[in-house]
Amino acid sequence: MRSDARSKSLFEESHGAATVTAVQGGQHIAAANLAAQETGVIPGLSLADARALAPTLHIIPADPAADARALAALADWCGRYTPWTAVDLDAGEAGGGGLWLDVSGCAHLLGGEDALLDDLVGRLRGLGYSACAAIADTPGAAWAVARFAGTGRHGTTVVPHGEQERIIAPLPVTGLRLDVAMVEGLSRLGLRRIGDLLALPQAPLVARLGNVVARRLDQALGRAGESLSPRRPVPALDVRLAFVEPISRPEDITRATRRLLEEMEARLETGGRGARRLTLTLYRVDGTHAEIRVGTSRPVRDPGHLSRLFREKLEGLDPGFGVEVMTLSVPAADDLGPVQAELGSGRAARAEGMARLIDRLGNRLGPGRVTRLVAQASHIPERACREVPALAPDPAAPCEALDGAHRPSSPRPLHLLPSPEPIDVLAPVPDHPPVMFRWRRRQYRVARAEGPERIGPEWWHEERLMESGARERLTRDYYRVEDKEGGRYWVYREGFYRPGLAPRWYLHGVFP
Repeated sequence: MRSDARSKSLFEESHGAATVTAVQGGQHIAAANLAAQETGVIPGLSLADARALAPTLHIIPADPAADARALAALADWCGRYTPWTAVDLDAGEAGGGGLWLDVSGCAHLLGGEDALLDDLVGRLRGLGYSACAAIADTPGAAWAVARFAGTGRHGTTVVPHGEQERIIAPLPVTGLRLDVAMVEGLSRLGLRRIGDLLALPQAPLVARLGNVVARRLDQALGRAGESLSPRRPVPALDVRLAFVEPISRPEDITRATRRLLEEMEARLETGGRGARRLTLTLYRVDGTHAEIRVGTSRPVRDPGHLSRLFREKLEGLDPGFGVEVMTLSVPAADDLGPVQAELGSGRAARAEGMARLIDRLGNRLGPGRVTRLVAQASHIPERACREVPALAPDPAAPCEALDGAHRPSSPRPLHLLPSPEPIDVLAPVPDHPPVMFRWRRRQYRVARAEGPERIGPEWWHEERLMESGARERLTRDYYRVEDKEGGRYWVYREGFYRPGLAPRWYLHGVFP
């Protein structure tokens, strides 16, 4: 079942107004409000003919980009009725855009299909939109009825199940979403109504008019399938909460969020799953909406933990003039089966507490900013570890030679610089530690020094390094030095002394 809504009226219905666009060197009507249509001004009509029919017609240049943005905003707003919404910019000869809504399984939430359409069209009119809508078994039938039936209650029509052929037969062939040239060709053949095409045999129809007309007809009648892609991926699970009166107090919004989470917990538990990403959408009375997204490091369905994640983001929310509807969706979920409880050790409780802490930090700072360091196969200090997600399992060591005994026995600085910084060094003997060095425009006098600790390139790169002559240059002699003021630093000499070639010194870390 689908729904289609027309574009926003520019003025009150008592004033004729239309938008124009350039087509083949001339200006033609792109869209017209109801008052203009009553005078005979319809989309596709030339501007000169429209002026002749309505001399006081107000003309505004069409803005397709703005129309597309408005329709996209309306599609998001219609998420209050169904998570499956899409924008229809291909309006054929009828002009204007529209919306597709798949309301299968959703109508009962508002008291049935008639009540859903009345609520939809009524709210759109309250926002200043002139809208017609229809529900049918097929997208093609709903599209045709919404635009050309024109006799439904309050501009809405519900096509009874299986009766789309009877309902669309008296409608113009434009209702099959055909282009202007095709409609004009059918009119010259005397085929002006969809019923005229239904009376023709299928084979001659295809031979004479091609596959387009036959395919559109079959799609409208349900004899051929038609796939429509939603504007956004449809979430795996979705729950909805509507209010008799709009709410705006923070405590009411928090309480409603907890209720949605409890309902979602029951559905997740039934399926043996846990949420990884959740989206809370609040639909305001002024036609706008706000979305709040949270993510978790592992599958979760505990309402208490999830409500705390949402609470931090709800604090700065602007409810506007009130919130009418709230929905909670789960775009991503993973399996979450029962967990065996542990007695005595408390390991599971600590792991659960750590996971919840990481979730709160990740939603506050960003999911990619909560990491930890793990060791990897390298003797070089700046390459001896790398960042991984905080709860990621420890990766297997890529080289067995660094397993176990590879860990350095000498102390390492707590603060390692992102990259070693060059320093100027004064050493009395070439192979001895420095007695003074300059770093960041400041001079340090060394009181004590320990070392050296020699660190060379990884042995599995030795053959390549020997061929390039880089092994000697990349060898480092590290010293732990303390200056006269008690500061402790980790410095190293890169390479060996050679006549006429002095090695370079660097500061790599600072001890606490």
